[in-house]
Amino acid sequence: MKSRRRPYSEQRPTDIGDGVWSVPVPIPGNPLGYTLIYAIESPSGPVLVDAGWNHPDAWLALRDGLSTAGMDIREVRGVVVTHFHPDHAGLAGQVRQESGAWVAMHEADVALIKNLHEIEDDVRRDSQAGMLRRAGANTIEVEEVTAHRMRPPALPDRILHDRDLIDLPGRRLRTVWTPGHTPGHVCLHLEDTGRIFTGDHVLPGITPHIGIYPYDRTDVDPLGDFLGSLEKVADLGMLEALPAHEWTFQDAAARARAIGAHHEEKLLQLAALLAEAGEPLTIWEVAARMTWNRPWEDLPSMLRGMAASEAAAHLRTLEVRGVIGRTPGVDPVRFAVHS
Repeated sequence: MKSRRRPYSEQRPTDIGDGVWSVPVPIPGNPLGYTLIYAIESPSGPVLVDAGWNHPDAWLALRDGLSTAGMDIREVRGVVVTHFHPDHAGLAGQVRQESGAWVAMHEADVALIKNLHEIEDDVRRDSQAGMLRRAGANTIEVEEVTAHRMRPPALPDRILHDRDLIDLPGRRLRTVWTPGHTPGHVCLHLEDTGRIFTGDHVLPGITPHIGIYPYDRTDVDPLGDFLGSLEKVADLGMLEALPAHEWTFQDAAARARAIGAHHEEKLLQLAALLAEAGEPLTIWEVAARMTWNRPWEDLPSMLRGMAASEAAAHLRTLEVRGVIGRTPGVDPVRFAVHS
């Protein structure tokens, strides 16, 4: 698929028809550049899909972008957050404060936000440091990764479940639970127009980060969840996709299947990598041997941590499928192909 990604400086609020506008909101210092916030008109005020990064520049872009669309941010009826990440949920609390809007999110991500609000910084750092050490990171990498602190978003006041209809008068906007990128990620099917807001689940030119935290968990399989969620979107048919990044595109089903095929190929490559290693590898060693958009040596520690979490998610799926196993009684944790 030919890329049509343009820098934030070239983005403008856009009327995409059927009472829907896209409003680009910047993500300062992030290579993604911006989040596409969608505003859906209704007789009782617009409903937003996501809200953007919590930053003064982002707030001004959202406020002024809505104004360009003929909407007043003080009249927003509600905000549906596709998932809890800060470039989607960050400004939801401020929109609520300004307008009295409700904020809705899937119950699985609400649970994560509650945990982030309750956990002490020292406890979080110690837990993260232990996770990194068990994965095989060295002392410097552990220190650099744990230095970062992310402020959790505001708690929503409405809880979403799969197949819920959103409170949007005159329209049919239905929740489609698509776990993987986060446990509570949702897409939103605008049934009266044949469109689907895909958040980070289905993007036109890149694939979302699928990680596992802590890396060595055995009670979840986020990549397996993600692959199942891709099939769920594909089964909805040839809908127009309105993603949170990059650009809108036709045929969400075809792109969902292509992303699924990409990950299946990656799983095959990872199984071959472990087979060729001839010895059990740590999560960090696996990540260092995988292919990323830059050589492992050039990745800063924070991106190495994200790469390791993605490697761990793929390892976990291979483990669930019975292809690989963990070496018992060792620290850090190691994986090998079943003989």
